[in-house]
Amino acid sequence: MSGSVLSRRSVVAGAAGVALLGAGLSTAAAAPTTAPPLPPAAENGWVTSTLARMTLEEKVGQLFIQNVYGKDATTPDARNIPLYGVASPAEVVRKYHLGGVIYFAWTDSVQNPQQITRLSNGLQQAALSQDSKVHIPLQVATDQEQGVVTRIGPPATQFPGSMALGAGRSTDDARTAARITGEELKAMGVNTDFAPDSDVNVNALNPVIGTRSFSSDPALAASMVGAQVRGYQDDAGISSSAKHFPGHGDTATDSHVAFPVITHSRQQWEQIDAPPFKQAIADGIDMIMTAHLSFPALDDSGNPATLSRPILTGLLRGELGYKGVIVTDSLAMQGVRDLYGDPEVAVRALSAGADQLLMTPAMDDAYAAVVDAMRTGRISRADLDAKVRRVLELKYSRGIVAHPYADPAALDSVVGTPEHLAAADAITDRTTTLVKNDAGTLPLATSGRKVLVTGYGVTTTQTLADGLAEQGAVTTVKQTGTSPTDAQVASAVAAAAGQDAVVVTTMKAWDTSATDPRGGQQKLVKALLATGKPVIVVATRDPYDIAYMTQAPTYLATYSYSPVAIEAVARVIAGKVTPTGKLPVDIPVAGDPSTVLYPFGHGLTY
Repeated sequence: MSGSVLSRRSVVAGAAGVALLGAGLSTAAAAPTTAPPLPPAAENGWVTSTLARMTLEEKVGQLFIQNVYGKDATTPDARNIPLYGVASPAEVVRKYHLGGVIYFAWTDSVQNPQQITRLSNGLQQAALSQDSKVHIPLQVATDQEQGVVTRIGPPATQFPGSMALGAGRSTDDARTAARITGEELKAMGVNTDFAPDSDVNVNALNPVIGTRSFSSDPALAASMVGAQVRGYQDDAGISSSAKHFPGHGDTATDSHVAFPVITHSRQQWEQIDAPPFKQAIADGIDMIMTAHLSFPALDDSGNPATLSRPILTGLLRGELGYKGVIVTDSLAMQGVRDLYGDPEVAVRALSAGADQLLMTPAMDDAYAAVVDAMRTGRISRADLDAKVRRVLELKYSRGIVAHPYADPAALDSVVGTPEHLAAADAITDRTTTLVKNDAGTLPLATSGRKVLVTGYGVTTTQTLADGLAEQGAVTTVKQTGTSPTDAQVASAVAAAAGQDAVVVTTMKAWDTSATDPRGGQQKLVKALLATGKPVIVVATRDPYDIAYMTQAPTYLATYSYSPVAIEAVARVIAGKVTPTGKLPVDIPVAGDPSTVLYPFGHGLTY
C-alpha cells in the first residue's frame, strides 16, 4: 500500500489541530500538510499504541461503514432516527465510533463538490473530536465505478465505465481513468472507492453486473483491474476495493433482491473468476468486497460467500494470501438476509473472516450483537484486534490519519478540470465499438441532414441530438423510455417521416423481464426499420441488444449512457472519430448462450 506516512510527532500535531477545529476553527480552512515518510515500523507503532488505548465499543465501531442521511454533518435529518436513534450524521458517527461512512445520492450526500467536501470535513471533525483517548478518522467511501454506477455526477469528470475501458483495450487508459477519478474523490474528502468491479461477466443475462465488468475474458479483466488498482492507490492515493469476491459474473439473479447461486466448478473458478482478484492482490489492493451468493464448489453449506468461513478465511486469506481489509457488500441486500436476522448476519460475517460490515440495516441490534459476541467469546478478542489492526493500518498507510481533511480551496484546480475532461473525451473516443455496418450507413454525412433521435433516455437522446447538431445535423428528439408503449412506438414512427436518418438508442433491450416487460424497445427498432429510413441503433448499456434485433444493419455499442459516452458516439456517427473499440465480451445468439453471434474482439472501423 502507498500513501503519506507521518511521524508520531506529526500525528500528535494533527490531533492538536483537530482540537482547534472542535473549538471553532472552520473546517473550510483545513488543508492537508506534508511530512517526510517514515519506515513501516513507525506506522506499526502508531497502530499498536492506538489499538491498545481503544475500548471494546470503539473497536467494534471501527468494523462498521454506514450510510448517513443529510447534506451536512450537523443538521438533523429525521431519516436517521429510525436507523440510529439520533438525527444528525455527526451524532451517528459519534454514537457508534464508526469506522466509515458511505455516500449516495439518495442520502443527499453527493449534491456538488463543495457540499461533499463540507460533509466530509464535518464528519471527520465529528470522528476526531470525540471524548476519547483515541481519535481515528473515517473512511469516507462511495461507489464511483463510473459508467452505470456513478454516484458523483458533473462537474466531476465522468468516464463510460469498466466494459467500455475493456473495449478500448488500453491498460494505460484504465489507469488514467482511475487516477483522475481518485484524485477528484480525494479532493472532495472521499478517501475510499468501492471499485474496480473485478467480476468476469460471462453471462449475457447477468442483471446486476453486465457493463460493470471489464470483460468476459479473465486475462483482459485482470489486466484492467490491476491497472485501476494502481491508478486509484499508487497514483491518486485513495483506497480501492475489488468486488465481488469470489466472483459475481455468471449469474442471472440480482443479489440485491434474491440469492444467486454460482454453478462454476472449482477449476472454472480458478480459470474464470479468480484471475482479477489475484491480480488485485498482487497489486496491493487495500480492500476486497464480498458477494452475497452461494458458490457450492467453494462452500457447499448453502451460506452466502459473505458468511462463508471456507471462502473468506480459507480461500481468500489462506490460499490467496490476502492480508488487507475484507469488507462485506451492503448487508441491506436481500441476498444476505434470507437465512438469518440482521444481527446474526453481522456476527456471522465477522466470524467468517470479514473485517468491516457495510450498511447494516439494524445498527443498534447488530452493534450490540457484535459486542456481545466479543464478550462471550464467540469472536475472540485476538480476532477482533486483528480486524481493527487491519483497518487502522489501512487508514494510516493511506494517509487518512495524517490528512483527514480536504481543502475546499483546491476543488476548482482538481475536480472537472479542462485537462481531466479532455482526457475523458480522448479515452472514451477509443472505446466506442462499431459492431455492424452492413448498409454502409456510417459514417453519416450530417451537415444539413434531418436526423430523428429516439429511444431510451431523456438526457441520453437530448445529449446525442446535441452532439449531432454540433456536427451540422438538424435534429428532432422523440424520447420513448425503457419500455415504450405501442402508442409511443407509433409516435416515433410518425416522427421518422421526412427525416433523412434515424438514430435509436436502446438500454438493456434484451431484458424483457425487468427492464422492458412490454418488449417495447425491440418493437420500436423493428418498426423504425420498416419505414425504410436509414436506422442507426446505439446500445447505450449492454452490448447484447443486437442479438434481439438482428434485422438492424447498423449497430454501435457505447457500454454506457454517461454523457461522455453519448457525445463520443455522436462524433463516431458523424465520422469525426474513427471507431476502434473491440468487443470485450462475446455476444451470444438470443436464447442460445452457447452459440456466438459476435465474438470477443470483433469491431469494425472506417
